[in-house]
Amino acid sequence: MIVTTTPTIEGKRIVAYHGIVSGETIVGANFMKDFFAGIRDIVGGRSGSYEKVLRKAKQTAMQEMQEQAHETGANAVVGVDFDYETVGASGSMLMVTVTGTAVTIE
Repeated sequence: MIVTTTPTIEGKRIVAYHGIVSGETIVGANFMKDFFAGIRDIVGGRSGSYEKVLRKAKQTAMQEMQEQAHETGANAVVGVDFDYETVGASGSMLMVTVTGTAVTIE
């Protein structure tokens, strides 16, 4: 399945629109990751543990969106957009939402 942030796919013609599809995931980070990420923020550097969790959350949300698109009969999703929000007590969890338009291309 082709998934793109653009509204069209170069060299392909959209022959049917199936509607908006989405995928969501909410992830929390445990206390030790928070602690070590805080230290890393103080001394500098990247937080590898958070980056790994974020990549997994994005992949999960994308997979859910693609499954929903497939159920509509689509073979591509265009106009994909990611949104990130913190939720939960004191923003302790991260919600990743991905949306797009399910289409059939030829």
